[in-house]
This record gives sequence, C-alpha cells and structure tokens, in this order.
Amino acid sequence: MAEYIFGRNAVLELLNSNKVEVLYVQKGNLKGSIEKIIGKAKDDKIVIKYVDKNKLDNISQGGTHQGVAAAVLEYKYFQVDDILNEAYEKKEDPFIIILDEIEDPHNLGAIIRTAEVAGAHGVIIPKRRSATVNSVVHKASAGATSYLKIAKVTNITETIKYLKAKNIFIYGADGEAKSFYNETNLTGPIGIVVGNEGKGITKLVKQNCDELIKIPMFGNINSLNASNAAAIILYEVVRQRNEEK
Repeated sequence: MAEYIFGRNAVLELLNSNKVEVLYVQKGNLKGSIEKIIGKAKDDKIVIKYVDKNKLDNISQGGTHQGVAAAVLEYKYFQVDDILNEAYEKKEDPFIIILDEIEDPHNLGAIIRTAEVAGAHGVIIPKRRSATVNSVVHKASAGATSYLKIAKVTNITETIKYLKAKNIFIYGADGEAKSFYNETNLTGPIGIVVGNEGKGITKLVKQNCDELIKIPMFGNINSLNASNAAAIILYEVVRQRNEEK
C-alpha cells in the first residue's frame, strides 16, 4: 500500500533516502527547489507525473503540498535491537526516546525531528493508542523519518524492562516528579519516556521508570506541548553529553 508524502522539504529528504516510487509535480510549477527535486528524481530514474493542482490537493487532503508530492511504500518499522545496534556500531551510549501513547501525528513528527537532530538513536512507539508514521508525520518530521530508526512495540512496559536489562537507565518526564531535568545526570545509556498529550505517562509505565524528571513551570499554565517538552529534555541530554567529552 502506497503512502503519499507532500511538501518540498519532506519530498527532497525522501528522494535522498531512495524511498520514492512516483513523483507528482504540479504542471507549470517548476521554479525554485522544484527544479532540484525533479533533477534528483530524473537522476534516480523515478517516474515523474505532471498533474493539475486538484490532483495534489486530493493527495494532500487539504495540506500544504507546495506543488509536489511523492508516493512511497508504507513505512517499515525497525526492531528495538536495531536501535541498540545503531548506538553500539557508533560506539555511543544508547540514547532512545520512548513515546507512551502520543496521539497527535504532528507531535509525533516534531519529536522524531528533534530526536534525529539531537543525535538520538531511535524512537519507540506502541502499536495501540498511538499515532503511527504516516504522511502527516513524515511532513512534520521534515524528512527525519527517513534517517531515524522507529520501532513499534506491543507493550511499552515490557520494552522498558528489556532496555533496563540491557543496562539502559529509563527516565520518565512527569509533572509530579521531584527531580528537575536540568539537575539530573542524563549521561550514559538512557531512555527518555514522554507521555500522552493530556494524560501524561500511564501508571504502569511510570512505575517502571528508574527516575522521574520534570521541567520547571513558572507561569499560569502548568504544562507544555509534548513535543516542546521532549525537545527541552533531549537538548539537555545533548548539553550534558557534550560537556562530558
């Protein structure tokens, strides 16, 4: 089953990762980065179809397509061990993001984007009650789904237990935690759990985290968007790891 990805940056990243089957380009819309996209597709001998704007509007279902879309195969998920091996092959401590029922695909895409830029080795999501990798996630990630390994597991709690058995310390982001994220040692092999947009981390997952951490809040609103909270904590990991070098 084909999945449609749209938007110039997302499509160009997918072309660079050799995952595009068919490229759709709006007739007459051949300026700017479109020329680079078409050139790359031609070099890779990818089928190019020049279509009316209505066709792209239908493909993107009202999203901003910028005159281009691509048909790609359905996303192929990785195994948790693939993520671990990514770290070991780079001779780095594993740095994994675990998402506990993130339901908004825009949030999922944004977290994947931040995780990839921050140098994380992979993202783990549950099979149920979670957004999955689709066209919205691809676009929101700005193409990061083409580079970062994403695993989909049956049970997040059992996966956390598996990671802990591999000597990976699991931190859960929770507003009721006693420890602040920037006062906690986030170096070494770690997993960061980010919970649902409204409910946060589920009870059983929270109980299986090694330590809970929180972001200080000083305003009248006592919570952050899940992707924003993830970005803050992920870059604290980056800061601490760089200081350790």
